[in-house]
Amino acid sequence: MWRREWPYNFTFPRSYMTRDTFEAMFWSLHLCDIKEDEENQKKKGTPEYDRLFKIKPLYSQIVTACNSLFQPCREISIDERMVASKARIGFRQFMRDKPTKFGYKLFVLAESCSGYTWNFFVYQGKSANVQGEGLSFTSVMDLMNFALLGKGYHLYVDNFYTSPALFQQLATNHTAACGTIRQTRIGFPKTKVNDLPKKAERGDMRWLRKDNLLFVKWKDTKEVTVCSSVHKAYSGDSTRRRVKEDGQWHNKNIPVPDAIRDYNRYMGGVDLSDAMIQYYSVRGKTMRWYRTFFYHFVDIAVVNSYILFKLSAIGRGETPMSHKRFREVLMKEMVDEAQAAVAAAAPRPSLSTTCMPMYFGQTATDQRRVCVVCKDQGRKVKTPVYCSKCDVALCFTSSRNCFKDYHLRM
Repeated sequence: MWRREWPYNFTFPRSYMTRDTFEAMFWSLHLCDIKEDEENQKKKGTPEYDRLFKIKPLYSQIVTACNSLFQPCREISIDERMVASKARIGFRQFMRDKPTKFGYKLFVLAESCSGYTWNFFVYQGKSANVQGEGLSFTSVMDLMNFALLGKGYHLYVDNFYTSPALFQQLATNHTAACGTIRQTRIGFPKTKVNDLPKKAERGDMRWLRKDNLLFVKWKDTKEVTVCSSVHKAYSGDSTRRRVKEDGQWHNKNIPVPDAIRDYNRYMGGVDLSDAMIQYYSVRGKTMRWYRTFFYHFVDIAVVNSYILFKLSAIGRGETPMSHKRFREVLMKEMVDEAQAAVAAAAPRPSLSTTCMPMYFGQTATDQRRVCVVCKDQGRKVKTPVYCSKCDVALCFTSSRNCFKDYHLRM
């Protein structure tokens, strides 16, 4: 970014900050108090040790900002997010089925339609104490901050989280839920009476109810099982699928249960947020794990800001600018704000530290002294002008500028 040879001769950021200044700031970047961090390191190996202490101040501020600046619409989703890293640290995870396989795992609650990241927490590994129903249960209940979020939401989750116990607990908090479910989950109906046949056709479905929960099996390319506490079994909707009949492939409308239709529509909130972050991520290479989180927190802040800006523009009946253009305008405004702050904080030069022509008295005739430049040249010329810093008399007229000559030879 600071190279001057073509094609890298960019005026920005070189015209606003030198490379050495940027590197000095980056190398000095810390997200917590260094002395407090040293005290925390002394507790390593004890229950009082905080593995995330290095990022805790900014981590808490970002989560609080995400919670307080936006109220999600009814449909929300919870899923995992991977922040890419190969750092050798205890809570780095490997997830085989994710595009980013190595990194830090975050559990994220996002609005389904816009992708706004409303709440999240960093998974610290098996060393963290997980009580009660297990990680899938506690992670959902931790993210669903009912005191701030409120009630009446429709939550969509995948089969890692879905369980009858979780959905029943959410129902007691007036929150409905829907998600794919593993048939080995405790509480899943064991009956085979209403099961799909082995050679079921695409679009076949079976369902049953247990208490207030609906369990649906639907045949797509393979069998899909969904649990819901909000949907009807089937209301007559259909979806387009490619079906092979008589050796020919063609599109066909096949029936789809309401729960699976809405699951496909609203489950992708976290994936949408991940995609928007990856489009223009600020993440750079670093050997410090806490700086990786710093980059990701900046990404979350910028993407959430763009979503708020976009929703506000749509609410006013305007066409919102693109994501890329929003980032460019944001960068320009941040640079202007920083320049204005520097200019306001810079001390104004005082008369005692700056060379400026001044009169000895209130007027030009109050007092005169011999000009030091004229005196050196053998002339005795008196002048009412003197230098405020050097405190010497100097001529300053239309025909002679000893003030300039004196300072040029210094």
